[in-house]
Amino acid sequence: MKSDPKGGERLQKLLANAGLGSRRYLETLIDEGKVKVNGKVAKLGDRATPDDHIEVDGRPVGGKRLAGNQRFVILYNKPEGELVTRNDPEGRKTVFDRLPRLPYGRWIAVGRLDVNSAGLLLLTNDGELANRLMHPRTQIDREYAVRVKGEVTDDMVRQLVEGVQLEDGPARFEDIVDAGGEGANHWFHLVIMEGRKREVRRLWEAVGATVSRLKRVRYGPIFLDSSVKAGQWRELSAEEKRELLNVVDLNDKRPWGTLERTPGKKPPAKKPSAHGSPWKSRRER
Repeated sequence: MKSDPKGGERLQKLLANAGLGSRRYLETLIDEGKVKVNGKVAKLGDRATPDDHIEVDGRPVGGKRLAGNQRFVILYNKPEGELVTRNDPEGRKTVFDRLPRLPYGRWIAVGRLDVNSAGLLLLTNDGELANRLMHPRTQIDREYAVRVKGEVTDDMVRQLVEGVQLEDGPARFEDIVDAGGEGANHWFHLVIMEGRKREVRRLWEAVGATVSRLKRVRYGPIFLDSSVKAGQWRELSAEEKRELLNVVDLNDKRPWGTLERTPGKKPPAKKPSAHGSPWKSRRER
C-alpha cells in the first residue's frame, strides 16, 4: 500500500518521530537527496506514511519504527565509568546497556557526560525534542555539583562568572555557589547554559583549579532526585513532561508512551536535587 501524496505526514516529521534525528537535520538529508520514498528521491514538502518504503542514507526504515508515534523520555543517573555512546571499540560499559527496551525507535541522549562524569542524563526517542533541548538558542541551564582540588579564591570565582577564553571561544558560568567542605573535599554548585565538550572542567582548569568529581544534578526543569540511584532510570512525571515541553516551546499533540517497570515503583512527587540545589530552573525564578 502506497501513500496518497496529499495524505500522511510531512516526511521530516515522520522520520523525526521515529527517532532518526531532528526535523532540521532530516530536512538537510532530504535536501541533499539522501532520502528515498518508494524508490524515488524525496524532496522537501513530500508526505509519507508508515506503509511507504523509506530509505535514509541508503538504509531502509522499518514500518514498525515509522508507525510508532508515542513519545518516551526517561531520566538516567549515569555512574562514573560509563560512556554515552552506543558502541565502544574497547568494550567499555555504555549507558545504553542499562536502559529499558523501547517498543520502537531508539534512545537519543540529550547531550553528553564524559566517562569520568556522573549524574542526570535525559534520553528520549523524539529527535525533535532532543534537538531543541540541546540547541544553544533554547538557552536551557544545566546545574552541576563539582568537587574542586586546590584553593578557590574570590578572584577565581569572579573570573569564572565574568568569562574566560577557552580554545573554542569564550565561556562562563551563570553563577557559582560554595557548597562547603575543606581541602580536597570542597564542593561547589554551578550553572552553565552550554554543553560544549568538557566545558565545566576546562573552565576550572583555565583559572588554575582541577575538578576531581563532577555530577550533573539538573537539566532545565528536571532535577536528579535521591530516589534514582547510580545506574538506575525512571520515567518523568506528568508535571515534568509538561514542563519539559514548555521550556522548549514544543506544543504538538504527540501522545506519551509508558514503559514497563517494577511494580509499585512510581516517579517521585517532588523534585529535590540530589545535592540540595540552591537554584530553581530559569522558568521558575
